[in-house]
Amino acid sequence: MTMGVDGVLARIQQLRSELGIASAPSTGPAAVTGDGSFAQALAGASGAGAAPARSASGGVTGPDVVAAAKKYLGVPYVFGGTDPSRGLDCSGLVQRAYADLGVHLPRLADQQATVGQPVASLADAQPGDILAFGSPVHHVGIYLGNNKMIAAPKPGDHVKIEKVYETPTHIRRIVNGLADAAAHAIGTPRPAALQSSAALAGVPYANLFVQAGSKYGVSPKLLAAVAKVESGYNPRAVSGAGAQGLMQLMPGTARGLGVTDAFDPAQAIDGGARLLARNLREFHSLPLAIAAYNAGGGAVHRYGGIPPFAETQAYVPKVQRALAELGG
Repeated sequence: MTMGVDGVLARIQQLRSELGIASAPSTGPAAVTGDGSFAQALAGASGAGAAPARSASGGVTGPDVVAAAKKYLGVPYVFGGTDPSRGLDCSGLVQRAYADLGVHLPRLADQQATVGQPVASLADAQPGDILAFGSPVHHVGIYLGNNKMIAAPKPGDHVKIEKVYETPTHIRRIVNGLADAAAHAIGTPRPAALQSSAALAGVPYANLFVQAGSKYGVSPKLLAAVAKVESGYNPRAVSGAGAQGLMQLMPGTARGLGVTDAFDPAQAIDGGARLLARNLREFHSLPLAIAAYNAGGGAVHRYGGIPPFAETQAYVPKVQRALAELGG
């Protein structure tokens, strides 16, 4: 089956996102009025407008995120939309604004509500933070400050600035969490504050944890904590049950994750990050995601929580302690 032009462009965009390369939004012959100009948004995205201000050291800041999102004011809401020339939905807007700054986020709202670092309350929120609503999460927006956010609200509406109409169920700070990981992965200099927030100085394979964390939307600190508990950062480790490598993947699990050599640190960490990202999406809980890494997702579902296995019961707090030691 041949792939049309739109399909080719979509595939290029997907590959660029997977590699952590920011791509300019697609353009098209459209203009939408409202809280902003669709045509102006496209012009800015293609380079005709001014680039958002960056910090002196080149790191992504909250105001950068706000400026990137404001380029899409007036773009119509389209369910499932990721192309601003045709329309965006709420998570499509959030993903696009961050992607324009070189930060790759997961596609869906409930996934975006798990990345980065948690913020305790709206009073603690800063511009650029992701606000998520509902349980399960059904809507996201980008906080602007002063109890306002930019979002793509609903069908028949468009990207606009509005009041934060209810208390968010999740608030996530990306520029102090995932953003520094993505910046490191593509070689962008990071501010000293962001470097220290990663808390991976002196950790073996730190760059691989950062790269895989950015790719799959998982905290690099969590990946490092799992590796510490699983293997003590030993890429040649083999368990009595046959789990292999830095992330202690069983051969069958490794194959399912696309890992051909579990003793290769880069492949092992990539596979472990993919598995943890899947667990976090499935269970919406860090302890349950960790438990599923050890005992399998089926066991977590079967027991409705952390399985009553001595190994798993001890494993979850071990990983949580290791994560806390890394500042996670």
